[in-house]
Amino acid sequence: MLNFEILGGLQVHSPTGVHEVSGVSKRVLLQALLVSEERTVSHGALVEEVWGEDVPTGVVNALQAHISRLRKWLRSIGGDAGGTRLVSFSHGYQLVLGDARLDATDFRDAVVEAAALRESEPEKAVDALRSALPLWRGPVFGGNFGGLLSECAATRYNELRLQALETLFDAEISLGRHASLLGELYEAHRANPLRERFCAQLMLALYRSGRQAEALTVYRRTRDRLGDELGIDPTPDLRKLEECILRHAPWLRSAADNTPALAPAGR
Repeated sequence: MLNFEILGGLQVHSPTGVHEVSGVSKRVLLQALLVSEERTVSHGALVEEVWGEDVPTGVVNALQAHISRLRKWLRSIGGDAGGTRLVSFSHGYQLVLGDARLDATDFRDAVVEAAALRESEPEKAVDALRSALPLWRGPVFGGNFGGLLSECAATRYNELRLQALETLFDAEISLGRHASLLGELYEAHRANPLRERFCAQLMLALYRSGRQAEALTVYRRTRDRLGDELGIDPTPDLRKLEECILRHAPWLRSAADNTPALAPAGR
């Protein structure tokens, strides 16, 4: 059985070892087929992924040759044994994974599970996400994109990772672990300074840790950065949280996570 890993440099694991995908065209084609999650990818999309605007003469034959080499390579590392097949159609190609696993799919499933459990069973949500987050070894595809398909997929998976962190922090805070979470919250906020949900979570954790002044400083810096870089004000929810901290609203002292909901996309 094969395991495909894209949450970092592209790797393929088989019972015989780890296989680096050599050759730019092979790597780009495999990436495009993987992120399509077993949907058929059109000839045109694959041509654009491999060659961009510099389309060679005889591109149809060239694409077929690259596909043939990729199919042979998958067979050589044991793809057929697990039902992994590269299937040809009149309009494109499809990578059928069979028994193979894709780390991005496993990660997405864990995020969906954790989101469903966050309010009712936060401990289980934490366990699911703490187990899934180590699947990330680095930037998607190691930052080596072929074309639009892989680049858009990387954006999508990166957003999913941020949502996973938001869900994790919500669950941890609801369990009263705000003090031990501060390091991770500061790191997430520094890496995504315009994402208001991280700001709100950090403010709440600081306040519950007896650090009201720091919580307000985080708010002011985020407010100023939003204004300077985007020309916008914080959302009403974030402003409301600042007001609650200033007047020591009773719910802030509660172990329950009653933080005002923020837009999930962040800004």
